[in-house]
Amino acid sequence: MNHTYTKSKEILLKELETNIQGLNETDVKERLSKYGLNELIEGKRKSPFLVFLDQFKDFLVIILILAATISAFLGDLESTLVIALVIILNAVLGTVQHIKAENSLNSLKDLSSPTAKVIRDGTMKELPSKEVTVGDMVILDAGDFVCADGRIIENASLQVNESALTGESVSSEKEDITLLEEVGVGDRKNMVFAGCFVTYGRGSFVVTEIGMNTEIGKVAALLKNTSEKKTPLQVNLDQFGKKLSVIILIICTLLFGINIFRGDAIVDSFMFAVALAVAAIPEALSSIVTIVLSFGTRKMANENAIIRKLHAVEGLGSVSIVCSDKTGTLTQNKMTVKKYCVNHEIIEPEQFNTNHPLQLRLLKFSLLCSDAMNKTEDGQEKREIGDPTELALLNFADKYGYHAIDVRKEYPRLAEVPFDSDRKLMSTVHKIDGRFYIITKGAVDVLSKRITTIATNSGTALITAEDLSDIESQNMIFSKEGLRVLAFAYKEITSYSDISEESEYDFTYLGLIAMMDPPREESRQAVSDCIKAGIRPIMITGDHKITAAAIAKQIGILSDDEEAVDGTALDNLSDIELRDYVEKISVYARVSPEHKIRIVRAWQEKGNIVAMTGDGVNDAPALKQADIGVAMGITGSEVAKDAASMILTDDNFATIIKAIENGRNIYTNIKNAIKFLLSGNTAAILTVLYASFLALPVPFVPVHLLFINLLTDSMPAIALGLEAHNPDVMTDKPRSKNESILTKDFLFDILLEGAIICTTTLIAYHIGLSQGSVTLGSTMAFGTMCLGRLVHGFNSKTKEPILFTKRFFNNKYLCGAFLIGFLLLNTVLLLPILQPIFEVTTLTKGLLFIVYGLSLCNLIIIQTVKYIRLKLS
Repeated sequence: MNHTYTKSKEILLKELETNIQGLNETDVKERLSKYGLNELIEGKRKSPFLVFLDQFKDFLVIILILAATISAFLGDLESTLVIALVIILNAVLGTVQHIKAENSLNSLKDLSSPTAKVIRDGTMKELPSKEVTVGDMVILDAGDFVCADGRIIENASLQVNESALTGESVSSEKEDITLLEEVGVGDRKNMVFAGCFVTYGRGSFVVTEIGMNTEIGKVAALLKNTSEKKTPLQVNLDQFGKKLSVIILIICTLLFGINIFRGDAIVDSFMFAVALAVAAIPEALSSIVTIVLSFGTRKMANENAIIRKLHAVEGLGSVSIVCSDKTGTLTQNKMTVKKYCVNHEIIEPEQFNTNHPLQLRLLKFSLLCSDAMNKTEDGQEKREIGDPTELALLNFADKYGYHAIDVRKEYPRLAEVPFDSDRKLMSTVHKIDGRFYIITKGAVDVLSKRITTIATNSGTALITAEDLSDIESQNMIFSKEGLRVLAFAYKEITSYSDISEESEYDFTYLGLIAMMDPPREESRQAVSDCIKAGIRPIMITGDHKITAAAIAKQIGILSDDEEAVDGTALDNLSDIELRDYVEKISVYARVSPEHKIRIVRAWQEKGNIVAMTGDGVNDAPALKQADIGVAMGITGSEVAKDAASMILTDDNFATIIKAIENGRNIYTNIKNAIKFLLSGNTAAILTVLYASFLALPVPFVPVHLLFINLLTDSMPAIALGLEAHNPDVMTDKPRSKNESILTKDFLFDILLEGAIICTTTLIAYHIGLSQGSVTLGSTMAFGTMCLGRLVHGFNSKTKEPILFTKRFFNNKYLCGAFLIGFLLLNTVLLLPILQPIFEVTTLTKGLLFIVYGLSLCNLIIIQTVKYIRLKLS
């Protein structure tokens, strides 16, 4: 063990070859040359053009490019244009999302303070923080950002908010001591860290690490080296696209060979094969998924969830683990008074009585013995300044009409003994009712040893062993509940001119005030909804174990104390051991960024889709490692936001549950749209195969296939993706990570529904052929296939039968797509001027109604099948 915090400051200064007078200019030049500037280094990025080109590496996209090229060569410009637009749109969207996702390190740079107060050659200078180097002596005051990591040299009640690194909401009290054992970042009391904020006191430190070697720099390195995950839908579509394209190309090649064997012209056979490939490959699939997800993101944005990465919408729907930060995510990130205790009576906040003399005295004394501010002189609200625990006291008093500014004006501070982390006390002197009083607050175990009397409802009495035991017992109860406890005492004095630490004895005990960062009101219900949906919530926090466990119990994450551990317990576990260990743990306390990533990875390696929520810099690497990273929009750092897939604008954990519900519904809608596309394409392929194998004339000419492709693919499929959401999806368990879109049931439905549409189309085809006209048979088949697929859109809305329900017509987009398609089809069939272009012939009224009737049969038959299935299930 040779850590900086385990060395005395004298040894450390000697090792760093510096002193309290600071470095001289020669030393500075040498060290800047050796260590570089105090800034975070960004990894080399791809240019937007290269990112754009990467979007064309997908196998299905390559096939579509080839199809578009061949179509252009054969003069089919319409099909070429459609395919090209789809490919370019997807590439542009992918490029924009990639560039947005790479802003994390830029945001990390912004955390460094722009300037720092540095002593050089015995003189204090204000310098840009990037010019600070190892060995510099830096001065800190309340309100400063720490510019680098360092060891404290001088300390005057220094307190630093390190929540960005540790996740702990309470400021860390710094001490000028030498630690004797290895501890985590949150327990290094003699160190300060870059990017953190000084909330109280003053001090100085010697810089030990700068730039990428700081704790925040290590977070940046983790963030840079952490790979992002594809969502299950992306993985499934990649695999599905390759398989589907290969199958269709094989079928088209087979048909090309059959047609050549039958004596058809090579050019005609080839063009028909290409047309069938373009019609059969659902080139609209990628754009449909993108459009549906885009509409989904708009809906979610209206519900306070902003999606940064489009495919994360679907990923949310398959989440099985939610690893949540505590501070600011499950809790309010604001210390709040939870208990008062006077005269040995525990008082809930809502039971507080300002007419009770002791309770009112404790409230006023808590305002006087405090340095926090939460209002301006004229009573207008302004930014809260000060220690979170002191702000909790002020905010509690405000609820009862007692404002710190007013009370302090009435009883001004005459003298003070500032808080010191060694003695753990703070004392102030005030003139109250013509007498001088010392008011002291501090740790219960310290102050209880300095009291001789106790304030009771009947007056002041000598303190007894029983009283002390009762105070200790009350403190223990509060501590086990995860509460931060302050004790208050006072005594009358005759003069305050020589007040000092020696004056802090022989007090009258007044009472206790217990505080905590409380859970959000919605958290308990959100956690309950998680569990009902088959999702396991896990708390991961930098806070203390007792505090974390108390919060976790309140909101339903923790039921057994053995399910809560400190992060240090993970250090001795290998990655393989950790995989089994995570199953047993629901709360992780005092964790580092490395711990968070290991926990997320362990769950992922067990086959889970993991969402990670957080707001601090320390959360960013885990947010990026997780399948779905969720950042807080109000309290979250820019680093966390840039690393996340989703940002909550209301910082509400319950919004995640709503987002998961949306994700599940969107995935269901996308799956229904895919089923619609594939069943329709299957019907077309089966129809062509039937005619080819029976040596019948081809039922469709190329222009028919392209018209069917353009009319019945995109509009109804997109409309299905916008189907109204169903809240019942939250009663289902999350999908398996390895579950493919093409499950056995899914494939069976595609084949069954495709076969039904194929059958009605072939009936129409044979009716036309029976009247001695190949063109009439082709026209009948074309009309029935086209209209049948439009009608099939209503079948694809849900797996349940809906023919005689309100839900049948509740999708205005689908109704509109059907109406447009119906009108366009009839325009082609009935307008003589268009018939030669689309190679169709005039249909009599009787034949036209046969086309309508057979198309409608698809709806009736498939709805009947769904009804029978429902009854048998």
